[in-house]
Amino acid sequence: MPDVTHDDAPLLADLMPWSVAPPRLGRAWPAAPDAASLRARWDALVKAEGPDREALFGATRARTLHSAVGQLPGQSSGTGRLARASGPCAEPVRVLAGPFDEQWLIPDHRLIDAARPELWRVADEHQVFAVEQAPGGPALLVTSVLPVTQPRPKTVPAARPGRVRPLYRRPGGLEPNLAPGLLELLAGHLGHAPAPLDVLAWTITLARPGPDGPAVPLTTDPALWERGTDLGHRMLRLMRRDGERPKLPGGRRPYVRAPLPAFPVALRYDRDEETLHLDEGRISPVPPAAWDFEVGGVRVLDQWFSARITRPAPGTLEAVRPATWPQPWTSELLEVVTVLALLSELHVQQDELELSSPLTTTALHRAGILPPPAPARRPATVLTHPEEGPEGQFALL
Repeated sequence: MPDVTHDDAPLLADLMPWSVAPPRLGRAWPAAPDAASLRARWDALVKAEGPDREALFGATRARTLHSAVGQLPGQSSGTGRLARASGPCAEPVRVLAGPFDEQWLIPDHRLIDAARPELWRVADEHQVFAVEQAPGGPALLVTSVLPVTQPRPKTVPAARPGRVRPLYRRPGGLEPNLAPGLLELLAGHLGHAPAPLDVLAWTITLARPGPDGPAVPLTTDPALWERGTDLGHRMLRLMRRDGERPKLPGGRRPYVRAPLPAFPVALRYDRDEETLHLDEGRISPVPPAAWDFEVGGVRVLDQWFSARITRPAPGTLEAVRPATWPQPWTSELLEVVTVLALLSELHVQQDELELSSPLTTTALHRAGILPPPAPARRPATVLTHPEEGPEGQFALL
């Protein structure tokens, strides 16, 4: 992490005041690494009747087949009781199910214990989510899709996400989730007005863990700010994975050197040969830094692989999955290896940054930026369209 010596760095919780816990699914089956399995799981659910449907669903205190909930903002799922649901499921959407692990989710409020509708209201092509992480790796990850948490077997390694901080409080990239006055104060020191995405780029470069959550040292040095934000934008592009596919230089790009089996069950790394073994399948070169990359104290590649090969109990909806390893998973694995390798190279540059001319918490208090006003910690009122309530009625917002 960057070399930061002062102890008066402002907290991320004050610089980006509005935060939400990540959506909590409460059951594993509505999310999967492939969308086809989700459609098949839903079909199996609605074909079952009575107690069989109840057993497949996996009722909790928050959700049963008879729960009455409204539609998720921006989605088109039904709002009738699941006990009598029929027809196809809502079109699956991409979510972040683990660090660098984009999967698919049925966006149906009836299936999700704690969906956090306020996050769905601001999730669009302009939004960026900063997700706090436990110690043992980067303090923050950034994603363009909603992060979620789902139940996992205790034997499966998992890095649990912390608070989610959207960059924008309203759809369309409007009203940045930053302490009021912060952008103007930075502009006065830096000689130009930084964009909200610049502040986020600086944040992921300099954020460091602390007892009260991540702290984000700021600077009034224009040259250092430019270096830090340039590095952060490169990290953002890798983490968001919504532009051109990242590539390592020729000769360092990972390829499948030996075909993967029908369904690999074991992952092993040969450090001397820089080779990732999936049973008898081989991928190389895989840099040691990519293999060693951890988030929340959990190796990313272990968690990614385990999410795809862990065998659920027979007769459950989670057991509905591909019979063989899909080719797109191999492409995704090669991309994850590439992203981790490139991020590891940028982390070396992070470590070389030395903070100068700090803009401290004390200075932000003197300038009236901190503490942020209470409304900044609450979601904005977002009324972009009517939201359907339970049983097809429209909710009054």
